[in-house]
Amino acid sequence: MPWSNQGGNGGNGGPWGQGPKRPNGGGGGGQIPPDLDDLIKQGQDKIKQIFPSGTSGGGSTNLVFAGIALVVLVLVSVNSFYRVQPDEQGVVLRLGAWNRTVDPGLRFALWPVETVEKLKVTKEHSISFGARGQNDGLMLAGDQNMVDIRFTVQWRISDPKKYLFNISAPQVNLLRVVADSAMRQVVGRTKAEEVRTKGRLDAQDKVRKLIQETMDAYDSGIHINGVQLEQADPPPQVVDAFEEVQRAEQDQNKFIREAERYRNHLLGGARGKAAKIIEDAKAYKARIVAEAEGEAQRFTQILEEYSKAKDVTRKRLFLETMENVLSKSNKIIIEGGKNGSGVVPYLPLPELQKKAQRKTLGTSKGVAE
Repeated sequence: MPWSNQGGNGGNGGPWGQGPKRPNGGGGGGQIPPDLDDLIKQGQDKIKQIFPSGTSGGGSTNLVFAGIALVVLVLVSVNSFYRVQPDEQGVVLRLGAWNRTVDPGLRFALWPVETVEKLKVTKEHSISFGARGQNDGLMLAGDQNMVDIRFTVQWRISDPKKYLFNISAPQVNLLRVVADSAMRQVVGRTKAEEVRTKGRLDAQDKVRKLIQETMDAYDSGIHINGVQLEQADPPPQVVDAFEEVQRAEQDQNKFIREAERYRNHLLGGARGKAAKIIEDAKAYKARIVAEAEGEAQRFTQILEEYSKAKDVTRKRLFLETMENVLSKSNKIIIEGGKNGSGVVPYLPLPELQKKAQRKTLGTSKGVAE
């Protein structure tokens, strides 16, 4: 036997210090090891007790193997059929390596050779940054001012195979690092006031594009749906000072608007007066030109008449001129000669009528006022 020559008492001990016990009492008084045939026979007896039958030992063994095969077949069938939900895609792994990607529905994968990873490809996941009470949202803007940023990244799985095999798990940690780095890069190139106000939407779009380009470079199978910049405020330690600055800027804008309104009022009045002066000048010009043209036509007509009857025309012009001159001057009539009485009394009736008319017009205006 193998243990008869191992070390022990007197060279007959086994590996435990005792030799095997012989049926005839020899061998140093050790115990006899169990017989392999006896063990097999005991196992067959137990199997017969589990599956009692009147058949021979060989038939019982075949029945046992058939039962075991049936159990194995049931296990394989139960674990091989699986269902992929409508919002999922399944990735079949054969001995741990990618084999195929399956769509929703009832599917089959030979277990245990093939296993299935189910991924929700339509579900939108989100990662938040800059939670309250933490300093991971403090970033340095392009004008050397600190900004407290809080934003959220929405993403989903676009390619299950790439998502499982191209990135070491956990994939979310990589996305978190990339998103934080992209936001810091964009904020670092933008002024703090622009990030807080008019440049917020532009910053969101730049961060989303930068994250997507980086994840595509890693061939990650992740699609960035959007970036929501929820907060871009000054740090809590200086928020009061920033609020004072904002109030001052609001007052400044208010005064500027009031000044512009006053300026527009003055400009409107000045432009109206200028337009009136221009229109009056145009009217005066038109009147003078019309009068000049009328005088020119009148002179031409008189010239034509003068060429036809010079004496008559000359006398008529003289009389009209004297009438025009004398009607605008004070007149004194003196009777000359030896028998003349000197100054002759004269009642200027036309002038009296004009004065009466002027008095009547003045009275009417006073009543109207």
